[in-house]
Amino acid sequence: MAGEILLPVLSWLLVIKALHLGTWPALDRTLGRLAAAAAYPASVLAFTLFSWYGGLLGLPVWLALLPFAGAIVYAGSRRFYTRERLRSSLRPDAAFLIPFLFMLEVRWINPTISYAEKFMDHAFLASIMRHPVIPPLDPWYAGGTLDVYYYIGYWTNGALGLVSGVPSIITFNLALPTVLGLATVSLYALGHLLLNRHRWLPVLILLLPNPSAVYLFLTGAPWSDILWGSTRTIESTINEYPLFSMLWGDLHPHVMGLFNQVFLLFLLTFAYMRWGALSMRGRAILCGLAALSLGSMPGVNSWDVLIYAPVTLVFGLLIWRRYGNFSRDEERSWMVLATVPPLAVATYLPFYIHLNSPGIEGIGFVTAPSAPVEFLLVHGFFLAVLIAACAPDIRKRPCILLAALPFLLIGYPAAAIAAVPLVYLVCRRRSNVTDTLAILGLLIIIATEFLYLKDNMGEAYFRMNTVFKFYLPAWILMGTACSIIVGEWLQSIRIDQRVARALPAIAVLFLLATPFALSIDFGYEGRTLDGAAYLQASHPGDAAAIAFLRDLPGDQIIVEAEGGDYTYYSRVSTFTGIPTILGMPFHEYMWRGDMGNISERRADVRAIYEQPSRTIDLARSYNATLLYVGAEERDRYAVSLPTEALEIIYDARGVQIYQIAV
Repeated sequence: MAGEILLPVLSWLLVIKALHLGTWPALDRTLGRLAAAAAYPASVLAFTLFSWYGGLLGLPVWLALLPFAGAIVYAGSRRFYTRERLRSSLRPDAAFLIPFLFMLEVRWINPTISYAEKFMDHAFLASIMRHPVIPPLDPWYAGGTLDVYYYIGYWTNGALGLVSGVPSIITFNLALPTVLGLATVSLYALGHLLLNRHRWLPVLILLLPNPSAVYLFLTGAPWSDILWGSTRTIESTINEYPLFSMLWGDLHPHVMGLFNQVFLLFLLTFAYMRWGALSMRGRAILCGLAALSLGSMPGVNSWDVLIYAPVTLVFGLLIWRRYGNFSRDEERSWMVLATVPPLAVATYLPFYIHLNSPGIEGIGFVTAPSAPVEFLLVHGFFLAVLIAACAPDIRKRPCILLAALPFLLIGYPAAAIAAVPLVYLVCRRRSNVTDTLAILGLLIIIATEFLYLKDNMGEAYFRMNTVFKFYLPAWILMGTACSIIVGEWLQSIRIDQRVARALPAIAVLFLLATPFALSIDFGYEGRTLDGAAYLQASHPGDAAAIAFLRDLPGDQIIVEAEGGDYTYYSRVSTFTGIPTILGMPFHEYMWRGDMGNISERRADVRAIYEQPSRTIDLARSYNATLLYVGAEERDRYAVSLPTEALEIIYDARGVQIYQIAV
C-alpha cells in the first residue's frame, strides 16, 4: 500500500522538479534570487503550452519534456547548478513542498471522486488522459468536444499525469497539492518583493478562513456546517475562499487558476519595482512571462481574465508613468502595456478559434444587494485592516466619509462600507503596489453589488456565478494588500533569534498535523490516493467493470444510463474517460444550450435500453461501440436488449458489457 502511494507521488514530484530545473536558468539573470521561486509556476505554464500545442499537432505529450531536458543539459554544461545555487533554492523548494504535503494529506484522508463537481472534474481529466487531443473529447456528449468549456487546467494536470505515469484517479488527488504549492511559492516570492521582514505573511491568505467561518465556530456549529455555511453566507450566492476550496477538494477551474493569479501579480509587481534595473532582454522575458500567465487564464478559468486583463492594464499604465512619464522613453516603460495583452491573446489563439461556448448573455443590474452583516462576514477581516490603515487619513479628513452616503441613499449599504477605505486610498494618490492591489480588490466587491453577468442559473441565483468567480480574485488582491500592511505594522517588532528560528518549524509541524485534527473525510473511506477506491465497497460490480474498461484499448463510445446531475449515474464515463451519449444533462445544457438537443439524447438513451428493435441503429447513430448494463441501468430503465445481436465482452458481479458491431 505504501508503494502504491509513494511511487506516484515521487514520480509526479520528479517531473515537477525537472520542469523547474529546466526553466530556472532562463529566469536567473532577470529575476535574480527570486528566479528559483518563479520557475515553479512558470515551468508548469510553459509545459502546459508546449504539450497543448503538441496535442494540437497530434504529437505525443511526452515531447513537451524535451525543451526542459535540453535546457537542463545546456545549463549543466555551463555549470549553472552549483552547490551554492542549489542551496539557495532550498527555501523556494520548501515553499512549494510543505503546502504540497499539507494538501497531499488532505487528499489522502478524503480522496474520493464522489460529490459536488468531482465527477465532472475527473471525467474531463480522464478524457484528456485517455485521448490527449485538441480540443479534448467531451466524455458526457459523444461526438462533441470540450470546446464549450475552459479546459486548459485539466489539460495541465492530465499532461503531468501522462508524463509521470500516474493514472487519472491518482492524478486527480495530486493536482490540488500542486496548485497550493505553486500558489504558495508565488506568494513567497511576492512577500520578498514587498516586505523586508515577515515575508511569509502573504502566504497566510491561502490558509485564512473568512469571518463567517470564525463566527460559526464560536457559536458552536458542527464542523461540516462551518465549512459549507461559511461559503453560503451572502444569500443566493457562493463566496468561496482558498482554504475552503482546498479542503472541499473540487478540481475545478476556479481553484486550478489560483496559482496563476498570484504568479501574474508577482510578475506585475516585479516589473513595477525593478523595471529600471532590467536589461532589454530582462524586460522582454518579463513581458513574455506575463503574457504566458495572462494568456493562460481564459483557458483555465475564463472569469479570471475579466479581472486580470484590467489589472494588467492598470499596472502597465503605472509602470509607464513611473519610468517614462507616459513618453517614448529609452527604458521602454510602455512595453508591458503594449506587448503583454496582444501576446497573451496570441499565446492560445487556437483555443479562441475552437471555442464554441454560448458564453454570457449580457450584464444585469443587481436589485437585491448583499445585506451588510453578510457582506462583513465575508470581507470583514480585510475591510478592518484597510480601514485601520486609513485611520490617520480619516481623522485628518473626515468629510471624505460623505462619499459613502450616495451608496446608502440608493439602498446599497454593503457597497457603502467598502467605499470608505476605497475613497481614502484613492485620495492618497500613492500608486504603490499595496494601495493599488487594495483599490482593485475593493472595486471588484463594490462592482458586484451593482452588476452581474447574466447566465442560465435562474432568477433566485441570478448573481451566484458573478459573486462566486469574482470574489476569489478580490480575496487574492485585498488579502495580499492586507498582508503587506500587517507586515509593515510588524516591522518594528523584534523577536528573539532562537524563537525566530523555532517558529517556522513549529508552523510547519502545526500545518502538517492539522488535516488529521479535522473531520475532512465527509463520511467516506480514505487513506489512499486512489479516488475510485471507494467503489470497491459501495459498488463492487461497477468497480471491477470500470477497471476493465480503463484498460480497454481503442477509440470507444459507451452507452450508459443517464440519471440527472450530481448523481451516481454517468459513473462509467466519469471514471474511464470514455465518452457516453449523454451525462450530467444540465451541465451539458449550460455549455451547449438548445443546440445540444439534450432532451433528444436523453430519450434516445432510454430507447436504446427499452426498445430492442431500435437498440442497434440508435447506438450506431452515435458511433457507440459499447453498451453497459449494471444496477443503475436496471433501476433507471426496463432493460430489454437484442442480446442475440450483441457480443458480450464482460460479464461479472451483475454487470454486462456488450460490444456493438460497427
